[in-house]
Amino acid sequence: MSLFAELKRRNVIRMAGLYLVGAWLFVQVAETLLPIFDTPGWVLKALVMLLALGFVPAMVVAWLFELTPEGLRRDPGPALAAGLAPQTGRRMDSLLAFGLLAVVALVAADRFWPSETVQDSSAAEVAVAGTMPAATPAAAGESIAVLAFADLSPQRDQEYFSDGMSEEILNALAKVPGLKVAGRTSSFHYKGRDENLRSIGEALGVAHILEGSVRKQGDKVRITAQLIQASDGFHKWSETYDGEMSDVFELQERIARSITDELKIVLQGGQVKRLVNAGTDNAEAYALYLQATATFNRRDGAKFQEALAQLDQAIALDPGYARAWSRKATLESVNSDYSPGKALESLQAVERAARRASELDPTLAEPHAALALSLTGQRQYRKGREGMDRALALDPDDVTVNFWRGAALINSGYREQGKQALDRALEIDPLLPNGLLWRGRIHFAQGEVDLAQQKLQRATEVGHTFVGLGSYLIALRAGDRQEATRRLAQALEAYFSQGFPSGTGTLFAQAIVGDASARAEALRRIDDYLANDPVPVAGVVPYVLFRTGEIQRGFDVLQDRPTTNDSVAVSDLFSGLLPDVWKAPGFPEFIRRMGLADYWDEFGPPDNCKKAGNGDYTCE
Repeated sequence: MSLFAELKRRNVIRMAGLYLVGAWLFVQVAETLLPIFDTPGWVLKALVMLLALGFVPAMVVAWLFELTPEGLRRDPGPALAAGLAPQTGRRMDSLLAFGLLAVVALVAADRFWPSETVQDSSAAEVAVAGTMPAATPAAAGESIAVLAFADLSPQRDQEYFSDGMSEEILNALAKVPGLKVAGRTSSFHYKGRDENLRSIGEALGVAHILEGSVRKQGDKVRITAQLIQASDGFHKWSETYDGEMSDVFELQERIARSITDELKIVLQGGQVKRLVNAGTDNAEAYALYLQATATFNRRDGAKFQEALAQLDQAIALDPGYARAWSRKATLESVNSDYSPGKALESLQAVERAARRASELDPTLAEPHAALALSLTGQRQYRKGREGMDRALALDPDDVTVNFWRGAALINSGYREQGKQALDRALEIDPLLPNGLLWRGRIHFAQGEVDLAQQKLQRATEVGHTFVGLGSYLIALRAGDRQEATRRLAQALEAYFSQGFPSGTGTLFAQAIVGDASARAEALRRIDDYLANDPVPVAGVVPYVLFRTGEIQRGFDVLQDRPTTNDSVAVSDLFSGLLPDVWKAPGFPEFIRRMGLADYWDEFGPPDNCKKAGNGDYTCE
């Protein structure tokens, strides 16, 4: 009898099939259940190794023994086992068929069942109602969105860390040539939401999605990541990484490199050696940086001072930590919007931190953008423009740089150039709330009401706090003064009424929409406020003055006093939303005193404006 025939008679071949199918099913179940019990990653690897080592002994047992109704018996030979072997074979065939059906069912479920995002139930309260419409064209093959990793730590108190892991991987991938990466704001919008991955891919215009979870307990870290094809939910790659906090930089690098390998992206230059650059080897300094970054990303103004203190601690631990200096400059650049009393102090701190960051790492775009934003707020338009251009040259795909540059251009009169920068920011990060608000207001000013409504509706859906600054215009145009007042009041109360009695935001909204008695009371409160010589002046003051017909008083406030939160007020001067401002007799003098006339002389007249023979600029 041939060897093959003997193997078949002794059911060794059937046993091999049963063993392989059973082992595969066992591994799938273990991979699902072990993380629930916080089992270390090496346990699964050990199980796979044991199953592999057990294959040969199992085949030896199948050769030597026969499965009979009385149990396992030594094979009696061909003559005595002639009637028994077929019966055993049929039972094994049935088991094998059942196992193969289970394999097919699992594979089909993994490939075709709608996959949901990994989410942290503690973050459910951030879910935003409404279904997001597709925001971008069909996804390209080399494109990815990195969703916020879920915090699976025992106390669910490491959200800053899980967010930071996601953001570091996103930033590393964003710098890979040939790979389109959805911006952070858009990707993190789906945090805690039970959203179908295909819908996410369509909304963000990406072909792949990276999701995962982070479990941090003491110095132990476990990161689980999986790369999914957005079109059908197929899991292309998944892995679990275990290590110490000191290993976290290497874990990030391994994940990012695994993704580029899976997508067959060819790395270039220094990326061949290193994709993730954390900027420090000090794990404690890095954790402090992540905590401060989480506060900045949430724009949690009440905790800005705590975040700045965390960055100071990180810098004390590693004085050469350029990214900590850079993030400090960025926090300080927006701090005056949330703490008006610290505006002048913040402006000085921005310059110190930004210059130090650039000295330590000249390749960083962020400090140039932060300093440029601060300089623009001080009416140093030329220096601000040069700083934004330097930042853009260093990182053309930085969402914040593109948005801040667009806002600065619009605020200084160059609306069309500003629109292009805003559009670029939204191309990278299609759900960027501020980008949607600004672009919606520009659409409205240009008479593109439908486009304005689309942008502002999307800004509402992603949870923009003061989208009412734009959406009230839609309601007012439709003749719904009550809804217009409600929307604008919500925005002004939420953000722009610091230094005024409670309810003043609603009063201002009523005055702007056209309530004569509210207008009189609003102007009285502004008079009382200015009589105390506040430094700086809240930007809502010129905002209200321009919209209630007190145009010259608005000019006087902006040109004579330092202001904060005035970006929206200033942008409206040149967006086209306030054409009466251009006709005011004091407009040419206002332009000169703001420093805009000299700026325009150097860079050319802005949109809708020209220089008259007497040297005055007029706009129409």
